[in-house]
Amino acid sequence: MKSINFSLLTSQKIADTLGKRGTQSDITLYDRKEHDTIRTWVRPHGFPDKIQPLMQAINLGEYAIICLDTLDRFAGEQILALDLAGIKDGILSHTHDVDHDSLLRAISGTVLEDYRYVEPDNIRLASMAFEPLNSTGDTNIVVDHCFDVKGAGTIILGKVVSGSVSKYDNLTLYPTDLPILVKSIQMHDDPVDKASSPARVGLAVKGVKPDDVRRGDMMCNYRCPVTSTLDVDFTKTPYYDGDITEGQMCLVSMGLQTVPGRFVSTNPVSIRTDRPVSRGVYNNCIILKPEHKIRIMGGGSISI
Repeated sequence: MKSINFSLLTSQKIADTLGKRGTQSDITLYDRKEHDTIRTWVRPHGFPDKIQPLMQAINLGEYAIICLDTLDRFAGEQILALDLAGIKDGILSHTHDVDHDSLLRAISGTVLEDYRYVEPDNIRLASMAFEPLNSTGDTNIVVDHCFDVKGAGTIILGKVVSGSVSKYDNLTLYPTDLPILVKSIQMHDDPVDKASSPARVGLAVKGVKPDDVRRGDMMCNYRCPVTSTLDVDFTKTPYYDGDITEGQMCLVSMGLQTVPGRFVSTNPVSIRTDRPVSRGVYNNCIILKPEHKIRIMGGGSISI
């Protein structure tokens, strides 16, 4: 079974045309199964009230779909976030309320320059043209939801970022270092024995309870690096006009992890997080300041 995942930065109206609405919290998932392919669209339901759902929805997609109905600061945050996250392929669209040339100027120099432009009514059809992007290697599964089901126990929903997962696999949950047994696997509510990247999966597991699991935790088949100090090759976005000082608080966005942190050094940039984070497959992070007008400070690669 093939899987393709999109970060969906559009209106609710467009989202409803793409697939069946599934799991909903501050991010909402829509999916559609056609032939041997499952397509999933992840919309940041809690944005723009909060910046965190935007970052998490972007990190769940191999591709992005963005349709703007105005060019305001929230549109700017979406463009910045996609560029800093390095989502290099996707669909760009806008309503008649947005001037096309003004949008082209806004995305100049970003990854969005290479997106495929389509009219809003053609977004669903255009999304059918994207091919799966598989990532082999070690097993890395990122968690986005976890809950208890009577008779089944703990259920973890997430994405196989790399590698594969099979029934009865023994994995470890990071950063808490808790052992997990995979009892069963579902894709699109259908039981399967194995799922490979970039599949979205529902896992019935043994060894943890929902209170043990956070969004952004990683399930791995190897010793995943865990740290509370991040040395970042940081570049401040030109749209963030605030200062960066030692002792300043921030939020670190890495994968689906959004963790409070503090600048312990500004040259070079080093950030100490309030709790450990899992490195996994993530080589870069984005730094946020939720109380600021422009909430994305910048980002960069993380030193090993």
